[in-house]
Amino acid sequence: MVAETASVTGSTVPPTVRAPWVTTALAAVVLVAVAIAATSTGKTEITPGDQIAILATRVFGVSSDESWPRGAETILLDIRLPRVVIAALVGAALATAGAAYQGLFRNPLADPYLLGVAPGAGFGAILAFSLSLPTALFGIGAVQAFAFVGGILAVVVVYRLARVDGRTPPSTLLLAGVAVGALLGAASSFLLMLNGDKLIAVYGWLLGGFNIASWQQVRLVAPGILVGIAVIMSSSHSLNIMQTGDEQAAALGLNTRRTTRLTLGAATLATACAVSVSGLIGFVGLIVPHAVRLAVGPDYRRLTPLAALVGAAFLVAMDTVARAMPGPAELPVGILTAGCGAPFFLFLLRRTRRTIA
Repeated sequence: MVAETASVTGSTVPPTVRAPWVTTALAAVVLVAVAIAATSTGKTEITPGDQIAILATRVFGVSSDESWPRGAETILLDIRLPRVVIAALVGAALATAGAAYQGLFRNPLADPYLLGVAPGAGFGAILAFSLSLPTALFGIGAVQAFAFVGGILAVVVVYRLARVDGRTPPSTLLLAGVAVGALLGAASSFLLMLNGDKLIAVYGWLLGGFNIASWQQVRLVAPGILVGIAVIMSSSHSLNIMQTGDEQAAALGLNTRRTTRLTLGAATLATACAVSVSGLIGFVGLIVPHAVRLAVGPDYRRLTPLAALVGAAFLVAMDTVARAMPGPAELPVGILTAGCGAPFFLFLLRRTRRTIA
């Protein structure tokens, strides 16, 4: 079946694809190692042994002599651990959604923000800042709630505008996404002009970060992210067939309309949930799935779970670096991902142009 997929997509499958469980297990080990390093990093050092002892005592009820440093339990369980979990969920969501978009549009430069999620979420967040709404709203916070709704509504509008004679061509979706994104960007700029006193808070959110992560946020966004990722993974075989083109996929018996709507909906749900708690963190959904594709091949049955694990590990690592960098204030993680992603994007652009030429 791997050989069939390779022949359909016109790509050569690297040898690592022959042992998919080994590759996936290795990525899972890397994620665990990065998470342990992240929870150990900070002004108060908490060794892996202390972490295991705290978790065993407080979570699983195992008796212990409680020899860890004072305050380590609170720092680990209430500050660092929820932050690592949120970063991992957001990284997995963006990377998996990016893989889904790249498969649907058959374009390695596609990312989760392609159809207006980022402009919609940004507009919703700026609107919440502008209205000075209460901090607590729907159990998650006004900014997060408005960002989630804004991202979802933007994609719904794009999809409705792109419908032509009962069909939704990918090219029309892209054009509608660009148009709606530009309109929302203009509206966001107008709100910022009217509310200059809130610029610092707005830009702090737009640049992305996890400095207010909590278990409440995990409980609210984890179901949507996990459902979105699960639906995308269950559509992996359909995404493989979609690489042959819509007409050929339909001739092979695939309901392309249903696959497109289901995958777009799942990717949008996961992305909107992620953005609502992290802000706009760019390039994760672009560089991670494409890097994984270069490493293990184009088969989406291997690509999507591996992209989720690598995306989670990548964003946890970037957030740890952002926390550890010296300075008067914490560096927004979106700046680091942009610094890594922009050169990779240029590499992809040159590589794609060379392939087309």
